[in-house]
Amino acid sequence: MKLHEYQSKDLLSRFGVPVADGDVTSDPSEVKAIAERLGGNVVVKAQVLMGGRGKAGGVKLFTDADEASAFAKDLIGKKLVSIQNPAGMVVEKVLVTKTIDIAEEYYLSVLLDRSLQQVVVMISKEGGMDIEEVAEHNPDAIIKLPVDPAWGLSDFEVRQAVKDAKIPKVAQNQMVAMIKKLVKAYIETDADLIEINPCALTPENVLIAADAKVAIDDNALFRYSDFNETSSDAADDPIEAEAIKRGIAYVRLGGEIGIMANGAGLTMQSLDEINAAGGRPANFLDVGGGAKADRVKSCVEVILMDPNVKGLFINIFGGITRVDEVAKGVLQALDELDVKIPIVARIEGTAVAEGRKILEGSRVQSAATVKEAAAKIVELTR
Repeated sequence: MKLHEYQSKDLLSRFGVPVADGDVTSDPSEVKAIAERLGGNVVVKAQVLMGGRGKAGGVKLFTDADEASAFAKDLIGKKLVSIQNPAGMVVEKVLVTKTIDIAEEYYLSVLLDRSLQQVVVMISKEGGMDIEEVAEHNPDAIIKLPVDPAWGLSDFEVRQAVKDAKIPKVAQNQMVAMIKKLVKAYIETDADLIEINPCALTPENVLIAADAKVAIDDNALFRYSDFNETSSDAADDPIEAEAIKRGIAYVRLGGEIGIMANGAGLTMQSLDEINAAGGRPANFLDVGGGAKADRVKSCVEVILMDPNVKGLFINIFGGITRVDEVAKGVLQALDELDVKIPIVARIEGTAVAEGRKILEGSRVQSAATVKEAAAKIVELTR
């Protein structure tokens, strides 16, 4: 789960990482008070989890508290659209921080390198831009420092990496200290990613996290109840955000055939069979074990929020999940949502006879096997 900038900075500050003074609010009238407290020279940043928010008009510098407040009033409630996120996201909060005078910008991150199967620290003197662009045009500008899972980082390793990255001498000691704090934060907060870009050096030679991104492993979210209220914001896609709110495992894939199955393995098999039949899956959706009719109905609703969906493929093998409950949920969805797209279901397992009887006479077409069902729904959507 990706955290907002204000959450990321708050988390990093707990580990001693220096960040700019500031506050977050959803009330435009509070922006003026925050800006005045910070001396008037502030930057107002939209708190949306999307790339390119600055170019989209979501970040602006001010020297006057009234002007900052007026900007926030126009920004809150507005949808920002960027190249990275053409669907756009609505701004619900803004972060107001003291303006930082920047002499130089560096890049610093801690992430999991799956090819090395290790946590890696990445350092670059070329901050303030996408690290992918740096990697493409000047790969030697990026220094990678693997973190030994048993022994961690040694001081001499960190110092050498900082020197290899050509970080100026006046900032080297601060950079070494910041890296050690970031690695500690990464491990102790179950993070997937911690990124500071830019890591700013001020004219007074003080190193500070001017911006911050933190992503927490979804499997560890039960330890972080304070982030639950914004977990749905972590989804770049509005349908995925709605699925998170409903507690549904859903990933949008961009195809035309909606898929609902129970269990990750069966759902993945459904995706494979749709692809093999010449179709394109619109989503991954695992209805979960023991799903009742109301949850099944909710899952169908989420799938049909995607306007690209032209057909629905249901693949259920009832163990804990009762097939009759699935059938009831599907019929509820058909009655309440005025579903007009074709639906093909392959259902087996617990209470399958009752489930099939419930679906008799409905618009849901049945199939004996997964392969047959996939071929049928692909053909119907054509």
